[in-house]
Order: sequence, then structure tokens, then C-alpha cells
Amino acid sequence: MLKKLLLVIGVLVAIPLITALFIKQDYKVDTTVVIKQPKEVVFDYIRFLSNQDNYSVWASMDPNMQKSSRGIDGTVGFVSSWHSDNPDVGTGEQEIKAIVEAQRIDYELRFMAPFAATSPAYMQTEAISPEQTRVTWGFEGHVPYPMNLMLLFMDVENVIATDLQQGLDNLRLILESPTATE
Repeated sequence: MLKKLLLVIGVLVAIPLITALFIKQDYKVDTTVVIKQPKEVVFDYIRFLSNQDNYSVWASMDPNMQKSSRGIDGTVGFVSSWHSDNPDVGTGEQEIKAIVEAQRIDYELRFMAPFAATSPAYMQTEAISPEQTRVTWGFEGHVPYPMNLMLLFMDVENVIATDLQQGLDNLRLILESPTATE
């Protein structure tokens, strides 16, 4: 009887672990918005990580989060760090890794809590006309085995895309306000 019980428990443990072998571990999200401002105006705003406090959904989740930074904002090597007791915000830092002037900023997000992960992200601007700019905000992530099993039950890409899109919509409202270019 004990052997049968151990066999059943072994099978119950093995099924999800085997299933996780066949589930993707990487995901990628890109969202866009069109802003009625010249590309240079938009890029000059998004190049500063401190401005993300004004439009990022995550920055607004905990008004009491502790923030620090090192380096010169808007330049390669600048690091913005945060710590929050809110598990949706957690603890981590974001570093500007590359800038293609007036076109693209590449970041590296390093999450420390509630889980450890390193994820690349970027923001890109593209002139549609002299007075309109398409902004794309992208993010990549990796969920290691066997934690990738949760991707069967959670649409992580959709959750992140919703937050990024809300951030871009907030950015549009800020940059299209009458005081944006004053």
C-alpha cells in the first residue's frame, strides 16, 4: 500500500514538472502610442528615467516607495533604484545601457524582490510627421523552469502590455498637455 501511495505522489509531482519542460520560458511585449509632439520633444522627455515617475504605472503603485539614483540622468550608465513593500512593485533598479540620440534608449531592469530577474527593455521614437511621434515601449522577460508552469495560468504578456500601454497613454497626456512645451 505504501509503494502505491508513493507512486501516486511521484506521478502527481512528475506531471507538472514534465509539462513545464514544454512551456515557453521567454516572453516579449511591445506597446505603442502616437503623441502629437515633434520627435525631439518626446525623446528629450523620455530619455530621463526620473520622468518615468510621472507616467509609469509601477511608479504610481506606491507613493511611499524609496528611490535613489547614481550617475547623470539621461546618460548611459545612469541607475535608478527603488524599494517598496508592495509586492507588485518590489525592489530593483533600472540602468540606461545605450542611447541612440533622438531614436532609442535601451535599459536593463534588475529585479531583486519579490523575485530575482534581469530583463532588457527599451523605448523608441519614430517621427510619423514633423508634429507626430510614435513611441514604442518594449520589455522582455524570462521565467525559468519550473516556474514557467505559471505561464499556463497567467497571461504575463497581457498583464505587462496593459501596464506599459497605460504608461504610454499617461505619457501622451503629459506631452500633449498645453504646458508640455512651455
